[in-house]
Amino acid sequence: MDYELEIGIFIGAGNETGESIPIETAEQHVFGLCLLNDWSARDIQSWEYQPLGPFLSKNFATTLSPWIVTSEALAPFRVAFERRGGDPQPLPYLDSAANRTHGALDIRLEVLLETQQMRDRGRPPARLSRTSYRHAYWSAAQLVAHHTVNGCGLRPDDLFGSGTLSGPAAEEAGSLLELTEGGKRRLKLPDSESRVFLEDGDAVVFRGWCEREGAVRIGFGEVRGTMLPA
Repeated sequence: MDYELEIGIFIGAGNETGESIPIETAEQHVFGLCLLNDWSARDIQSWEYQPLGPFLSKNFATTLSPWIVTSEALAPFRVAFERRGGDPQPLPYLDSAANRTHGALDIRLEVLLETQQMRDRGRPPARLSRTSYRHAYWSAAQLVAHHTVNGCGLRPDDLFGSGTLSGPAAEEAGSLLELTEGGKRRLKLPDSESRVFLEDGDAVVFRGWCEREGAVRIGFGEVRGTMLPA
């Protein structure tokens, strides 16, 4: 078992079936964001990934943060959307001047792990990684534009997952699969514990917030989920 650090994107205004949403107006269809844990069974995923792609390995559980933060509240934390130089640039229908200048959001994110031993000993959770939503490979506007380019109709309260959020540095990885290099390297924890993947009793905690000088700090609440025995 594994977690995936993601942002959840809630749709506000939808679109009629058969009508696409251009990237220039896609942000107007986003009501707000939350934190999202896309729980993943890596053993099942390794079996079905070729040639089917992930399906049963990722459709059994999702945990959301208690708060949805509206797009208006997040406006002060917008930053430029940048794709690394060596990567392919977005196709024209996924590119706009507005998306380039302020299509990303600087939402600070961190993942913590609380084992049963930590709870028994009164120890705090151990931080596994810290990153920012600004490093996302696709912006929210791009996801909405691409999802509807074939005329797929969206409805209010539809929920998108951003995909695993991992920054450029190794310590910014958004899953154990990445932190342990595909399960090849054990991750050291306090008090001589270690993990490759999650074990019974492990609690995964996500935290997210926005802050900058001159703006009110905004939090998303805490995402917490605990692995129980089968």
